[in-house]
Amino acid sequence: MSSTARPPTTVTPIASGLAEAIDAALPQTQCTRCGYPDCRAYAAAIADGAPINQCPPGGAQGIVRLAAVTGRPPLPLNPVNGIEGPRQLAVIDEAWCIGCTLCLKACPVDCIVGGPKTMHTVIDVLCTGCELCIPVCPVDCISLRPVTGERTGWDAWSAAQAEEARERYAQHQARDARDAEEREQRLAALARERAR
Repeated sequence: MSSTARPPTTVTPIASGLAEAIDAALPQTQCTRCGYPDCRAYAAAIADGAPINQCPPGGAQGIVRLAAVTGRPPLPLNPVNGIEGPRQLAVIDEAWCIGCTLCLKACPVDCIVGGPKTMHTVIDVLCTGCELCIPVCPVDCISLRPVTGERTGWDAWSAAQAEEARERYAQHQARDARDAEEREQRLAALARERAR
């Protein structure tokens, strides 16, 4: 092991239980604005000492929840990660949609439906407002509109919605893993066929 390499991280049952409790206090939008790939990764990082003030969708109430779970003092939301605001809903301008499917792949909760070269649409009740579909759209046909009025943070999002988003994200991740495994198997079979 080189002097710059970090030893493998081991997760103790206590840290794992803390990470689970922290994850349950996060809104599960899977937006990545915290700087981590998903809410679970941010929860694990918090359990390992990362700041508790990096989740704009959770807002001030979310920080208070995380402070209660971790025993740390609440801090103001870090502006580097964004600002607290009303929950947003992605809306696809169906007249401009070219059916590229990039938004389907980007959506962590599979709330966008459509097929290649066909119009896509957002299932409103499933959209977490993560904004991850916006930058991947090559024709800029996706916009956001506020759907919670003046309500922000946990006033704009319920525990039931967070749990449903967590479940949909887990299903999305499982499907992505299955698709990657099937792709690897097809490539391996093709390589074997070409080697004959």
